[in-house]
Amino acid sequence: MVFDLRSGEELGNHHVRERAVIEVISGRVRLEVAGATADCEAGTLLIFDPGERHALRGLEDARLLLVLAPWPAAGHNAPSKTFHDQHLPANATVEPIDPP
Repeated sequence: MVFDLRSGEELGNHHVRERAVIEVISGRVRLEVAGATADCEAGTLLIFDPGERHALRGLEDARLLLVLAPWPAAGHNAPSKTFHDQHLPANATVEPIDPP
């Protein structure tokens, strides 16, 4: 999935059940994970283990490529006893890719 994270927009502290791989295609974002922060420019590749909590904030308008694997992870759609604040930016879209 490709999505845009506008300057000042945040994907607050969240996690997914799958391994998450994010490439910063353009722009800059700030990553927060395990109490540390890092500013990431275009070309940066971020990898998160399943369940690893992290947050992203747009330092300038950024385009990100997100890959989740395996999709869906076991238990992804299982009912949860606790609420989490996972969400995608309002301008994110998920569309099927036609085979070549």
